[in-house]
Amino acid sequence: MIEDVSPRQVWEALMSNPDAVLCDVRTNAEWSFVGLPDLTQTGKQPVLVQWQVFPTMQPNPKFLDTLTAAHVGHDAYVYFICRSGVRSLAAAQAAKAVGYKRVYNVKDGFEGPTDPRGHRGTVAGWKAEGLPWRQG
Repeated sequence: MIEDVSPRQVWEALMSNPDAVLCDVRTNAEWSFVGLPDLTQTGKQPVLVQWQVFPTMQPNPKFLDTLTAAHVGHDAYVYFICRSGVRSLAAAQAAKAVGYKRVYNVKDGFEGPTDPRGHRGTVAGWKAEGLPWRQG
């Protein structure tokens, strides 16, 4: 079972644990147009590995190879984030299946669920918790 961790808890882990890594599994279009977690204060950068490839949204056959190539070790504390927590859960499960020992899903992801007006980023998730982020 993969544990859901709040964005605030992930931020605290990134600040305090040198072995903590944030892996953003959204698409390159989301990174460019929606924004990215800004980890400057942690001295780290998010690891960007698409779980699905834009624009077809087909599964990325090189996901695990790219994660390994980014030097994310099997003993790292890897926090997977996507838009709302669905793709990141699948990515965490795939990583665990190949031997990553400490994988977590960022609850509600970067933007979270929609609010009553249909907008994301206001109800829950990284942005709604007021954590640092930047536009593309």
